[in-house]
Amino acid sequence: MEELHRMDVDSYKQCKKLPVVIVLDNIRSMNNIGSVFRTADAFKIEKIILCGITATPPHKDIEKTALGATLSVEWEYVPDTMTAVQMLQQKAYTVYAIEQVEHSTLLHNIQWDGNTPIALVFGNEVMGVSQEVVDICQKAIEIPQFGTKHSLNISVSAGIVMWHLCYLSLIQK
Repeated sequence: MEELHRMDVDSYKQCKKLPVVIVLDNIRSMNNIGSVFRTADAFKIEKIILCGITATPPHKDIEKTALGATLSVEWEYVPDTMTAVQMLQQKAYTVYAIEQVEHSTLLHNIQWDGNTPIALVFGNEVMGVSQEVVDICQKAIEIPQFGTKHSLNISVSAGIVMWHLCYLSLIQK
């Protein structure tokens, strides 16, 4: 870790994070959950909120892909995704559903200053973000796709969007 110039968990917990909260809406796969934790750690994401049927740490199947990120990334469980979104909105977060919906904004057209608090809702592997949650989000982001499939794995989508936001925050400095 020293050769890679990586900080330890205690230092990570103390460092400044991107003001981004990830909301996982009824994610079935513990491998996907673990991958999101690991990616959130890589990009210094503020927090993950696990909702509905989304499993919570500690769990060996989450840890298999998280590789310890459940210890570094702050997280909480909120049983209902609607409640989590409303709670974030009351705290002045702009909440985006990551979904293919009418009036969504393509990811490469997103403008963000790197300082304004935002939350990203990622949905179930089969059903996506529930419609009732999409309806209360302020905006939606769509990842452009060009092949025969019309969706990406949730952990892949989360990685793409987190990287893009991290990039936007870096070019603002």
